[in-house]
Amino acid sequence: MFKYAKSLGDELIVGIDSDEKVRSDKGAHRPFNTAQDRKFALECIQYIDKVVIFDSRDNLEEEIRQLSPDVMVIGSDWRGKDVVGQDYAKELKFFKRVGDYSTTKILGNLE
Repeated sequence: MFKYAKSLGDELIVGIDSDEKVRSDKGAHRPFNTAQDRKFALECIQYIDKVVIFDSRDNLEEEIRQLSPDVMVIGSDWRGKDVVGQDYAKELKFFKRVGDYSTTKILGNLE
C-alpha cells in the first residue's frame, strides 16, 4: 500500500492512532505496540516521508484539512463508509487489502 501511495505523489504522510485512541476504540489491553514504536517502524519504510499521530477523529480531520492532499489513499475495507477527511482531499483512492493481516487476529491467536 505504501509503495502504491507514494507512487501517486511527491510526499507520503501516514496517520496513526495515538495509544489513548486505540485504548478507547479497542479496549484496555491495546495497543500491543506503543504509538512511538509504531511510528518508528513506519518511519523506517522507504516510501513514507512522515508519520503523524492523532488523538481523535476531529484531530485527524484537522490534520487532513491543513494538508489538503491531492490524493488520499485508504484501505478498500473503507469503501462506502464515512472516510475522515475525504472532503479535504482532491481525490480519494482505495487500496485492496493484501492478505488477511490484522493485529486483532494475531492477538486472538495468542490467547
